[in-house]
Amino acid sequence: MNYDAFFEQSLNDLKSEGNYRVFADLERHRGEFPKATNRGDAEKEVTIWCSNDYLGMGQHPTVLNAMHDAIDRVGAGAGGTRNISGTTHHHVLLERELADLHGKESALLFTSGYVSNWAALGTLAAKIPNCLVISDSLNHASMIEGIRHSKAERKIWKHNDLADLERLLAEQPLDRPKLIAFESVYSMDGDIAPIREICDLADKYNAMTYLDEVHAVGMYGPRGGGIAEREGLMDRLTVIEGTLGKAFGVMGGYIAASRDLVDFVRSFASGFIFTTALPPAVAAGACAAIKHLKTSSVERESQQAKVAKVRDRLEQIGIPHIDNPSHIIPVMVGDPVKCKFLSDVLMRDHGIYIQPINYPTVPKGTERLRITPSPVHSDADIDALLSALEDLWAQCQLQRMPMAAQ
Repeated sequence: MNYDAFFEQSLNDLKSEGNYRVFADLERHRGEFPKATNRGDAEKEVTIWCSNDYLGMGQHPTVLNAMHDAIDRVGAGAGGTRNISGTTHHHVLLERELADLHGKESALLFTSGYVSNWAALGTLAAKIPNCLVISDSLNHASMIEGIRHSKAERKIWKHNDLADLERLLAEQPLDRPKLIAFESVYSMDGDIAPIREICDLADKYNAMTYLDEVHAVGMYGPRGGGIAEREGLMDRLTVIEGTLGKAFGVMGGYIAASRDLVDFVRSFASGFIFTTALPPAVAAGACAAIKHLKTSSVERESQQAKVAKVRDRLEQIGIPHIDNPSHIIPVMVGDPVKCKFLSDVLMRDHGIYIQPINYPTVPKGTERLRITPSPVHSDADIDALLSALEDLWAQCQLQRMPMAAQ
């Protein structure tokens, strides 16, 4: 086999389909997010419109000061895995904050949200005898890989379809261990799971629940505990999983649950045991972000106002987008080549960075620009974005929705 030819042809196939991914070489400006410099072929200033740093906490002075202080006091790395020499006081403090945030007895840190899902779901499903995992059809790749890795029996329920979930649960003996895995906010369509009703079914059929809140922590609830906090449901969930790399502005993942469940995962999960711990400065920054958002609603309220404004403007000019109750605005293009073209032109001609979302992240035919307004986007930024989209939609002769009444 000619290996190099195989790699080259596979990449060429991606490019011809419009699904080849190109990373923008961006350099953020400290304290000026969403502004950045594109360090690509032609340097220029750009405004970022697709970041998962939803509240701009990655640039917040409280977070930066905490990270600087930690580096000055304890240095850079953690020194190893948590089991060898990598547990620092900053990790302990952060886990306490996370447990408190979600009203749970304990929490456990991982190096990323992907790893926390892969390790926690994989360990629970593998170690609980005869466990059946019932997974929402639109769950994140990290959840899917964790479930696959467990080698436990799994069934897929139609996205947010309670009748289908109950059908699968009712097929099983009541005493069989069952784990329902789902998300609160789904990152590509921005829709929200019926958490209360899922908990009702879990209670009825003796199942555990595993809720991924990565796109909701920091964003919803009076203290930023997510959709489950907003709905008063945290105590009904077996495991709440979250990330530190989105609304909290740094990196890392975690689970929060009962003391024994967390200790069980800590003791058996290879994805925790055998990987180097987060740098103390990262833990300190995350801790500062969580503490701040527990007491400040300014960022959430401002962000929600900006989201509403962008949605309203899209409606006025007829740009097709998915209507949902979350902070994620998917602008629908429906063609991978056109989606990449729109992204390129926005960057090149308008100084606007929105990465195209193509297959396999979303199904073919649903390609989109995923817009995430933040509290630090100005009214001028919004005007520039909507003006550019309106021009490009006309230039490319893309389909529009009926325009809102003026």
